[in-house]
Amino acid sequence: MNTQTCCKTRRTARESGFTLIELLIVMSIILILATLAIPAMQKSIIKANETSAISSVRMLNSMEAEYNSAYPQHGFACSLPTLGGKAGSGPPTAESAQLINEDLASGSKSGYTFTITCGAKTTINNVDQVNGYTINAVPNSVGHSGNRGFCADENAQPHFDPKGGTNCTELLQ
Repeated sequence: MNTQTCCKTRRTARESGFTLIELLIVMSIILILATLAIPAMQKSIIKANETSAISSVRMLNSMEAEYNSAYPQHGFACSLPTLGGKAGSGPPTAESAQLINEDLASGSKSGYTFTITCGAKTTINNVDQVNGYTINAVPNSVGHSGNRGFCADENAQPHFDPKGGTNCTELLQ
């Protein structure tokens, strides 16, 4: 009896671990799941970045209209820092309107680079009045941070470029 108990103990000790084949199978399954999950996660990140960029372009259009009504002698703002500025650094001015957050005023947000380009200018009483603008949002890395580029102008109708550039020909719905 004593010999049988000893042998059963050895046998259960051998059976308690995983074999190399079992570990390889588990690791293979994990790798397969990861290869399926990573592209789906990348698509979600791209979709979130594009949604943020669209929202930012629409907000910049609204802030341009607000800037134009607050500083009609200047017309529209020609740069993101002009629409931005540090809150608490004094009252808003035409050069620092404090209408947008610092992250967007820096020109980079959620995998996109934002720019504002001036349109036509008219000089009235030695002050340039900007009559138009173009807002551009392009992905920092096409295919990784975003797929489409977004544009808008003083008409406030956002368009997009399916190739990720600034040739925005398609109307955003």
